[in-house]
Amino acid sequence: MNLQHEHAKALLRRACDDLYIVQRVIEDPNAPAWVLGFHAQQAAEKALKGTLSFAGSEYPRTHNLDMLCQLIKAAGLMPPPPPPCAADLGVLTPFGVVLRYEDAPSEECHGAASAQLLHLAEEVISWARQLIDPTALATGP
Repeated sequence: MNLQHEHAKALLRRACDDLYIVQRVIEDPNAPAWVLGFHAQQAAEKALKGTLSFAGSEYPRTHNLDMLCQLIKAAGLMPPPPPPCAADLGVLTPFGVVLRYEDAPSEECHGAASAQLLHLAEEVISWARQLIDPTALATGP
């Protein structure tokens, strides 16, 4: 196995770690929305970057999930095509940048409900796993 594939698997494992946090904290009604959003964003970002690494593509230091999806499209990864939720991932980007450092009213979280944040992170990781480590599908996060 080459170094890019090992790096991709490491990023996928870290994405699963962030997803674990979202899955646990989402049950707490007192959990700050930014914490859920930050870890959901990080899970998606690491899964997307892992997919790019697996394909041998370089990626910039960015938290912009829309940009990463565009790079995946440009890399011509087939299969799978970009994640089905790619058009919705932009809702997570502010959590990886502004909302982790600044106080923001709930409405500035772009109306993202906790369940939506969890769903997006789960879907991107599931999608990335199909390419990077399909044997892990049976073993869970």
